[in-house]
Amino acid sequence: MASRWLAALPMFVLAIQRVPMVEAQQTAVMPSAKEGRGGANGFDPARLTRIDSALQRAVDRAEIGGAVALVLRDGQTVYERAFGWADREANRRMTTDAIFRIASQTKALTSVAIMSLVEEGKIALNDPVSKFLPAFGQTTVAVHTDTGRAIVPARRRITIRDLLTHTAGISYGTDSLISGMYAAAGLGPAAGFGWYTADKNESICLTMERLALLPFVAQPGERFVYGYNTDILGCIAERVAGASLDEVIRTRITGPLGMKDTYFFLPTEKRGRLTAVYASGADMKVARATDGPRGQGNYVDGPRRSFSGGAGLLSTARDYARFLQMLLNGGALDGARILGPKTVALMTTNQTDTLYSRTGQAFGLGFSIVERPGADGRVESEGTFGWGGAYGSTYNVDPKERLVLVFMMQLLPSRSDIGAKFPMLVYQALVDPRS
Repeated sequence: MASRWLAALPMFVLAIQRVPMVEAQQTAVMPSAKEGRGGANGFDPARLTRIDSALQRAVDRAEIGGAVALVLRDGQTVYERAFGWADREANRRMTTDAIFRIASQTKALTSVAIMSLVEEGKIALNDPVSKFLPAFGQTTVAVHTDTGRAIVPARRRITIRDLLTHTAGISYGTDSLISGMYAAAGLGPAAGFGWYTADKNESICLTMERLALLPFVAQPGERFVYGYNTDILGCIAERVAGASLDEVIRTRITGPLGMKDTYFFLPTEKRGRLTAVYASGADMKVARATDGPRGQGNYVDGPRRSFSGGAGLLSTARDYARFLQMLLNGGALDGARILGPKTVALMTTNQTDTLYSRTGQAFGLGFSIVERPGADGRVESEGTFGWGGAYGSTYNVDPKERLVLVFMMQLLPSRSDIGAKFPMLVYQALVDPRS
């Protein structure tokens, strides 16, 4: 899964010296864990320390700069720790309330916002995108030919469902077939690794209208193609709700859920909690990433005009866990109902047949889904859904075990596999499973 949003780029090396693990900070955000047959909510406390060892080892080896790991079961905190540095150069250690750029984890919130509008009858899944963005009325597709490339008309109009499932044929414009045209339009290679828009002094809708004039890389419904789909959905949410995506997500999701540290652009008073971005070198050791689209980004001092529904948000592990717990609960948390249970079930079941994977995984309306434990090395239960972000953050929700897993770090590009190992480190400590 990670290969769909991570890129590789050689960088210089910075040696990160050993720092002690920062102990979990207990707050009222999540209830404290209860003791059960297997220890804390079915987990063996001694085996949970293996997470400590693995993450501290990654810091000591300078494989990562720092990380925050959070595990909930039945909404109660099983594990919460911070490791390493939030900003090594500023001598600022990682804390559990650190703020991270979550990149493609933004897609989940935008998808939920769209589905809330579907529930209100303002959007239908089979609506054509051109109903809301006329520029998408006649899209095109770039195809390989014997002499190079041809641009052909799309066989049908792209729908809301196509965007939610990433089957619209829309990439991030970095494909060699189209990269030159996208770069000329300020997209693809001209936008960091393709998905970055935080430095743009224009609305996301204006950017997406420019995208509509460019060729895509597959016919609608033909295959799974990861790209600007959710940014288009963000623009549609703005048009339908009559407000910026920032306001749509705040009023429909983060506000009702009490997510007080989730933003598109960070308030100045919270900039001291933003973690630094590091980059993997050829020897797997990290160096501080550069400024700009391929590094630290413009999430504090940017124009604050482009609200990227596909990759724009910042958040904390606890905030994001509240969002995930809402989904695990069937759309509600602490008296705030965001979606109906049937809508959440629709979003977290296979909507793409085998277009996403033929090896036991699927894709719903905004999430990847485990259909067979062991698929591609996955340890999670059948029905687990999740995704991740380009900076190395990942999440999983396991309905059978009532688990929420959140792993946050800032590493772009990344040669570390610690995020991929995190689920196994959690599940090996689960000694009282329910499935």
